[in-house]
Amino acid sequence: MRPSADSPLHICLLSYRSNPHCGGQGVYVKNLSRALTDLGHRVDVVSGPQYPELDSRVRLVKLPSLDLYNPADLFRLPRAHELLNLTNLIEWIGISTMGFPEPFTFGIRAEKFLKKNFSRYDIVHDNQSLCYGLLGIQRRLPTVATIHHPITVDRRIDVRSETLLWKKLKHLRWYSFIDMQKRVAKTLPRIITVSNCAQQDISKEFKIPRDRFSVIPNGIDTDVFHPVAGVARKKNRIIVTNSADTPLKGLEYLLLAVSEISKQREVRLIVVGSPKKNSRVLRRIRSLGIEHIVSFTGWINNDVFIRQYAEASVAVVPSIYEGFGLPAGEAMACGVPVISTTGGALPEVVGDAGILVPPADPAALTRSIIKVLDNPDLARKLSEAGYRRVQQHLSWRVVAQKTANTYQRVIHDYGPV
Repeated sequence: MRPSADSPLHICLLSYRSNPHCGGQGVYVKNLSRALTDLGHRVDVVSGPQYPELDSRVRLVKLPSLDLYNPADLFRLPRAHELLNLTNLIEWIGISTMGFPEPFTFGIRAEKFLKKNFSRYDIVHDNQSLCYGLLGIQRRLPTVATIHHPITVDRRIDVRSETLLWKKLKHLRWYSFIDMQKRVAKTLPRIITVSNCAQQDISKEFKIPRDRFSVIPNGIDTDVFHPVAGVARKKNRIIVTNSADTPLKGLEYLLLAVSEISKQREVRLIVVGSPKKNSRVLRRIRSLGIEHIVSFTGWINNDVFIRQYAEASVAVVPSIYEGFGLPAGEAMACGVPVISTTGGALPEVVGDAGILVPPADPAALTRSIIKVLDNPDLARKLSEAGYRRVQQHLSWRVVAQKTANTYQRVIHDYGPV
């Protein structure tokens, strides 16, 4: 029996990897599950490691894997008894051949779990695993998926950034899971995405009609990200959140801009995150000779995070492409003036509350940063405008209500696949 339009739903939210401290997927799962619960729905989060940090009212179902991407024990050698499990063996073979099998193997585990628990749920919501397991799941339950942005864009940028053929082939192998995701996405009756830009790009890249999408922006957790009273901004202090050490995030272009600015004045760049050992970013910092003005925070808790924002003169989002752009929204929620590229959906997040520059343009970043640093009135106006924009348009309660409406639509239209 299908639930009525106004009755609470029991929702199964799937997430193959939900790092609570970096990247957007863990943030999305945590805040959406909490906001749906606030609306009266029951939510179970079914996740592979790393596991999310959830509201106490949300049930977490852990699906253990080999977890070979765990930073604490990266690419560890599995024990012999672990490889007696066929799914674990597939995962190990995939990673050993430079692939990324986690979405695929998570799908095997998720389908196995749901076969024993189909009767518990009204709907399944997949958070961008787009695994083959969804083909079997949606035969038994209404199913919807969120695609934050087309991962094909990441693949294209990573491949183009390399000059050596073997490195290009390495990237193509790692991204081979995309073929699975494109096939599975085409079978879904409805896809949630986070911006009009992402909708357009996913529709084109995955060859899915645009009328199959529901555009629901991400929310910003204003309980966590907010201005901090009594903390003074430090002069010429720039902050950037770099959750992924990849060309897509555009950090190298900001480093070029900071290097140029440092020739004219004292400046400090705070990078929230950690670089990979001997990464392109670290090599660029060394080649520019700016090691003394660039600091990486590593992982920091939320209290330290918002204090870093409170001390910053300006926040920069230098991404080549973003399907949404949480760092821009979080900085605005903290009342920090924002300079962002126009990459992907960032203009939809920032609107007229920040300064927008073209992607991959260090000269434009240089001019805009100097403009904000030299104009306190402009900095204050951007700070106030960004804060207002988050409060009025990027609430998780609004996101949850729109998501629940999409669930009801999918449940109403549900039929055999």
